[in-house]
Amino acid sequence: MIITREIITKLEDWKNRKDRSPLIVQGARQIGKSWAVTEFGRTHYKHTAVFNFDKQVELKDIFERTKDVRRILGELELYTDVPLMEKETLIFFDEIQECKAALNTLKYFKEDAPGYHIIAAGSLLGVAVNKKKDKDGKTEEESDTFPVGKVEFLDMYPVTFREYLRMSDETLMRQTEARLGMLEPLPEILFNKLSEQYRRYQVCGGLPKPCSDMLDGAGMQQVETDLDNLRQAYEYDFTKHVAAKDIPKIREIWRSIPSQLSRENKKFVFKVVREGARAREYESALDWLVLSRMVYRIFVCEKPQLPLKHYEDTNAFKVYVLDQAILRTLSELPPEAVIAKGDLLKEFKGAMAENFVLGSLLAQGYKAPHYWTISGNKAEVDFLIQDGIEVRPIEVKAEDNISGQSFKVYQDKYSPNLRLRFSMKNLKLNGNIINIPIFLCDWLKVILESYKFVQLKKQYDNVQANQRREHLPGINPS
Repeated sequence: MIITREIITKLEDWKNRKDRSPLIVQGARQIGKSWAVTEFGRTHYKHTAVFNFDKQVELKDIFERTKDVRRILGELELYTDVPLMEKETLIFFDEIQECKAALNTLKYFKEDAPGYHIIAAGSLLGVAVNKKKDKDGKTEEESDTFPVGKVEFLDMYPVTFREYLRMSDETLMRQTEARLGMLEPLPEILFNKLSEQYRRYQVCGGLPKPCSDMLDGAGMQQVETDLDNLRQAYEYDFTKHVAAKDIPKIREIWRSIPSQLSRENKKFVFKVVREGARAREYESALDWLVLSRMVYRIFVCEKPQLPLKHYEDTNAFKVYVLDQAILRTLSELPPEAVIAKGDLLKEFKGAMAENFVLGSLLAQGYKAPHYWTISGNKAEVDFLIQDGIEVRPIEVKAEDNISGQSFKVYQDKYSPNLRLRFSMKNLKLNGNIINIPIFLCDWLKVILESYKFVQLKKQYDNVQANQRREHLPGINPS
């Protein structure tokens, strides 16, 4: 099944802007970047010309010999069957991280040929533009390659639950969205259907191949095969794209993540990677995983005030995987353990739930979520996000058991006007806590807007009630 991706709408916005610059789509491998850009070209342009620097290595020579955009376009036409026309042809540079000269040339397209519509994509772009090797094999910053100020960026993530639900049951999705306006509990039948869809999504995750197979009804065994193949492909990237001496360290960090997240305190600890391991020995390996977008790293924020980054401690952080189903596969956890309700594998199901919520927050555009803890790890809030000028604390529970003191400790210490809890309990506003079913995480921005509307309505109703009381006729005591 072909899954409709919401990034297409963002690409449409880019296409329609007059001040458009060449666009770089960033994201991990195997999340559908190439398909999305190609599909966008097919449906929105007369022609689409795809140039893949990994498959067509001879393309590199064109960009290394000249920076003249017209000459480059003339030579590129020899490698495609479609004309390269302003406005009518989408030019797609795929795997652009394989050609630094092509990346650099994007600024000349912006300056000298702004009428051409150009999108570039690269899975390991963050790795490629941050480091290079000099003649002695050492690494140094590569600041002269990147077209600073001449390109735009668009982040892409795995298939979200909202995208999955649209393909699985669009009617159910519309019924759900129609009921989010007043923060009222969902009807039981709707809640149960969404719960079932969410548990299936937890099994397949958001990588397009297993997600598509789940939607097509290919069976759990096929989904498991897809995920195992993807996990092995990711690990093969370690050997293909990094120095031989770094491969063991990257693999050790990658394979330690389930153990890190299975602990009650999920703070990343290097000695869990290997007994006696030191941070300085493994930092560059972890950086590679972060830059490749195979893992997400979030830092602790001991003082939840804006800007959050100002109060973060870069020595304390948690690490999650790009997709919760890959996390499950890394853990060798069968689908049945995820689908089962209750407290089975409580800590690890909690980690998968957190992984899901983090991925959803990032896909919605919440930049760099943090987490909060108090000295001595006596209390911890899973995530902090910025909502306008407010800091919103988020607690994540995998099932419907919402006991715990951390949220109360946070409330007593900081008195936030709103707290958010994701769990398998129904949607409800209770004081300053919105309990949100975890399967509605992708609609968080809608829910927050609904909350603001509800608050305004309460204020309006109070004003009206006060005015009515002031105009009531007085009561004669006699």
